[in-house]
Amino acid sequence: MKYYYRKVCSLLILVICPLILCAQLKLIPSVNYRIYPSNVTQTEVFIVKSPQNEDLLFSSCNTLTFIPFFVSEGIYVSDDQGYNWVGSDSCNGTPMDFHGGDPGIAIDKNDRFILTRLGRTPFNGLYAHYSYDKGKSWSQQVPISTDDLERAAIASDINSNSSYYGNTYASWVKFAFPFPMMFSRVGSDLEQWLEPIQINQPENRSAGGDIVVGTSGNIYTCWAGVADESPFKEVHVGFAISEDGGYDWNVNEKIFIINGITGLLPEKGNIRVNGLPNMAIDNTDGLRSGWIYIVTGQKNLLPAGTDPDIILNISTDGGLTWSDGVRVNQDAINNGKTQYFPTIHVDNYGAVNIIFYDDRNTSIDSTGVYLARSEDGGSTWREFEISDHNFAPSAIGGLGQGYQGDNIDMTSTEDALLPVWMDNSTGIYQIWSTRIYISDIDIINANSDKNGIMIYPNPSGDIINIKFDSHVMEDVYLKILDLDGNMVKGLTIQNFNAANNTISLSLKDLMIEDGAYLINLETGSMSITKKLILSK
Repeated sequence: MKYYYRKVCSLLILVICPLILCAQLKLIPSVNYRIYPSNVTQTEVFIVKSPQNEDLLFSSCNTLTFIPFFVSEGIYVSDDQGYNWVGSDSCNGTPMDFHGGDPGIAIDKNDRFILTRLGRTPFNGLYAHYSYDKGKSWSQQVPISTDDLERAAIASDINSNSSYYGNTYASWVKFAFPFPMMFSRVGSDLEQWLEPIQINQPENRSAGGDIVVGTSGNIYTCWAGVADESPFKEVHVGFAISEDGGYDWNVNEKIFIINGITGLLPEKGNIRVNGLPNMAIDNTDGLRSGWIYIVTGQKNLLPAGTDPDIILNISTDGGLTWSDGVRVNQDAINNGKTQYFPTIHVDNYGAVNIIFYDDRNTSIDSTGVYLARSEDGGSTWREFEISDHNFAPSAIGGLGQGYQGDNIDMTSTEDALLPVWMDNSTGIYQIWSTRIYISDIDIINANSDKNGIMIYPNPSGDIINIKFDSHVMEDVYLKILDLDGNMVKGLTIQNFNAANNTISLSLKDLMIEDGAYLINLETGSMSITKKLILSK
């Protein structure tokens, strides 16, 4: 089955919302589509990109039907950067009748697809399948753990400079006292997972969790520490680092305090929500290489307000120390609006991208989807509504109180962000997505700039465009400086035509290395300096 949509060049408009203190940017049209339309419930969605071929994408989710009752994991694949998708609503790895959903997915250095999932009686525990043919066929199940456990988060080491290049790692919470984080790994032989290792010894219990791998091969995992009584609200975030492929761990049970939003949202169909941490690392070679970001859903603890907000904490030193919380959603605090289920992704340019459900532009029983994007490591944010319709969340009966799935996700290619979320506007939950061109965001960023000079894209891969206001034909003097003000390159454009007030430069032709620079533009009427990040 194949789904196709026409590539649309987005129009952009600046929308000023009177309820908030800063500009809210809206992408119009942000064309939403289902990646694999079906009559099967699709929820708790994930997406990853191949490290070797950015055309190749793999998405998965919980899939289920009630009559007859069947649970599995969706297998959806695109080999053209998400324009077309093929696949199935069930993983065909045997034994198919005993899959339990809760997928974790990765693509390793050899473009092998790896999927972990829960099993059902008599195969309780965590199992893996792998595919050598882009998801068409899957291995029989490979046992990782036979414990009662929570969904595993997985990540593959795709950094060729790492001593552990090609390993794939899994971490999860074991449902037995003291509810610790557990860990396993697999190397080139996908049949041989390491005997599970206990990472931490929590005071109360751990919940959720995420895992990422740095360029050096260091493994980072995080989790929520929860209160010792129902509803087991998240009260702090724990964090651990391994520098030897996961054998030994440096553990900090409380890197910062949180107040998670665990519970039900009565105004949204009594869906169950949580404040579990989601993590990303900057693996570019830019200014913030190695920075780690953790995002949670919180309320009643500043900088969160009395309603659910999206809060980000940042480490600039490999997880040793952490910043105070940063409120990501930029609507007015304590305005009664609800933001929940954030996921975070750092793109190839080092920009931090967070998507989440948000009801600021709809009725209280409904929600839309927003993107918050920061190009300066979380100091400032621009927000975009990326959904072209709202939906009214509702619980999926028969799967535990309030369940509608707990995860949404995002990846990116060189030129676009590719989010996925679950939306029941067709009558059942399905995977929805949209294509967000980074160049469109750069242009709208530029057009919202008020100081007379616009540089886009910024960060730049090579070609940059410098747009400025000029009303006469005049000489333009352009200097590219390092951060200390030293000249790197200087250009003079004589009798520049004011009717064409954009200069395009190839930094590759100018032989300028990656890094941070200052661009100074002078004419007879102005002199303006702005910062440029170059990351080819």
